[in-house]
Amino acid sequence: MDQSVVDPFVGTWTYRSFQNLPDPSLDFGALRFGQGDLVIEPSTPGSFTGRLLFPGGGEMRLVGASSFGNPFAVRFQGRGITEGIEDFLYDYLGFLVPNWPNGVAQVPAIVGSLVRTEPHSNGQAQPGFVASLIAVKRE
Repeated sequence: MDQSVVDPFVGTWTYRSFQNLPDPSLDFGALRFGQGDLVIEPSTPGSFTGRLLFPGGGEMRLVGASSFGNPFAVRFQGRGITEGIEDFLYDYLGFLVPNWPNGVAQVPAIVGSLVRTEPHSNGQAQPGFVASLIAVKRE
């Protein structure tokens, strides 16, 4: 990646993830899986480090890479600790939503998916769980 190009993923994002449950009778709030502040910091060209900070004090340390294309993509892994869960590991894949030609006040957003890579250390959550995510950039 050209170092003079600004990585569109670097910055602070409002992060939310949702369970992929197809039942239309479920309340929207019942689909919530996670939320927090996604902070992506530049590292070396094309790669980054960062954190996913959860309400209540938990966090994940992130390591990943972004790629330019159509659409731009981001892939990272997060290891973290939250209240009641000692250790966990997830993988993330996201895509920058392209700008709409007729869009009004469009805010950069990432949409994508995540998978639980390892079981939580307390044995409560097994690997393989998949959820969807959205992150909206705060400028």
